[in-house]
Amino acid sequence: MSSAAIIAIAVAVLVVLFAVVLLTAARKSDVRGAGALSRETRRRDKDAAVDAPVAPTGKEVERAAVEAREASLVVPESSAPAVWVAPDEEAIGVSRRQLLNRATVTLMGAGLGTFAAGAFVAFLWPTAAPVFGGKVNVGKLDDILSSIASNGGFFYSSSARSYITEYPAEALPKAKGVSEYQPVLGGMESGIVALYQKCPHLGCRVPECKSSQWFECPCHGSQYNRVGEKKAGPAPRGMDQFAVTVGSTGDVVIDTSTVFTGAPIGTNTTGQEAEGPHCITGGGGSH
Repeated sequence: MSSAAIIAIAVAVLVVLFAVVLLTAARKSDVRGAGALSRETRRRDKDAAVDAPVAPTGKEVERAAVEAREASLVVPESSAPAVWVAPDEEAIGVSRRQLLNRATVTLMGAGLGTFAAGAFVAFLWPTAAPVFGGKVNVGKLDDILSSIASNGGFFYSSSARSYITEYPAEALPKAKGVSEYQPVLGGMESGIVALYQKCPHLGCRVPECKSSQWFECPCHGSQYNRVGEKKAGPAPRGMDQFAVTVGSTGDVVIDTSTVFTGAPIGTNTTGQEAEGPHCITGGGGSH
């Protein structure tokens, strides 16, 4: 081998060695550069890691949660089993129609029972208010006479369904001779008569006529003087009457339980004629 070849090989070896040295130096420089940890620092960190507590794993955390949840559960006390009771077959078998029928019967029974109880109480506790069909107190005699004078000759009591008018004392002798007036003479002697509001013809209510001072029926034109004696029209008799009593305190009581037949046609105990135009026919009268 020539010397030139040997020299070339030696140079090549030196170059390779030099390159290896450079690479090693560069690697150490990179590791020990900024932010690199020294060997002593790494040793201290390792010792500290040995002394630090070890964090639990995920499985350990999950297992601890399950154990805590199971520990919080309350174990129920043992008790005797409930006795089984067989259901009511009739209650189970109630259909919609049966339910409605039973409800209807129950409500009807309750309604009838309430009505019967109310009627029983009403029977035991009669009302003090005047009721037609019995004895009706219509007020004091002096008040009634005053009302008759201020109301054009007539006083009406809705509770007794009657008109009350004055009966002149001078007509009493003639009234005593009329058989139909016998049951009502007591009221006439007290100076009043109580006339039933129904017309004897067909039962229409007969109003007073202030202009003629008669009673004039708007249905068929029957007319009666102020004390109910028939003067004209198709009525078969005078206006029917009720018995009147005047107590010691002056209370006027009309007994509406009995209707007394009015005086027959042609009876005219007072002689009163129409005092003005008629409300029904419009005809004149004597003044």
